[in-house]
Amino acid sequence: MTANKQPNNVDVKPSLMQRLASRLLRMAGWNIHPFPDTPKAMVVAGPHTSNWDGVLGLACGIALGLDARFMIKHTLFKGPFGWLLRKLGAIPVDRTQAGGVVEQAVEQFKTDDHMAIVVTPEGTRKSAKKWKTGFHHIARQAGVPIVLAVADYRKKQLTFPIILQPTEDIEADMQKLYEGFAEAIPRRPERLSEPVKILWEAKNHRDQKL
Repeated sequence: MTANKQPNNVDVKPSLMQRLASRLLRMAGWNIHPFPDTPKAMVVAGPHTSNWDGVLGLACGIALGLDARFMIKHTLFKGPFGWLLRKLGAIPVDRTQAGGVVEQAVEQFKTDDHMAIVVTPEGTRKSAKKWKTGFHHIARQAGVPIVLAVADYRKKQLTFPIILQPTEDIEADMQKLYEGFAEAIPRRPERLSEPVKILWEAKNHRDQKL
């Protein structure tokens, strides 16, 4: 998500789409916390266990006045739909280009004063064995924080509980993110990615004993 480009001390009247999205979310019982005050970030969203996660994420982004950015193959921008993809916040990435996806994303951060990219590193809605870690390399090389966006379907709230400045110890950093996701109740718990599911099941087992 790209943070609102207006200065924080300026009151900006919500757009019609923002007001509509906020109203629909309130009607559905959802509470959305404010997005952190950071001009650039990698946003790690999840847990990703259902197609409804994407619908929820889109509605929340609109309600917050954020502009979601995501990376897709550059070849999809050819033809009549290229303009639409850019309008929706897509960033074209050429996987055959020297340097790869990480370097291209880092370059995007360098050329934009206000930008954040949303990723779902679990990569699938069906019990991924491990997370993709490209987002960590991008954040570290670009010098931007990783913001965890967590949807809890029991509490019906979207929060941003962790703002992590990535370090060289990727395993320690990833563990913190796993733990952040493990605190939430996803729509389909049985589909949690394996690193999160281990922590989630252990936490719920402890809670049941109390």
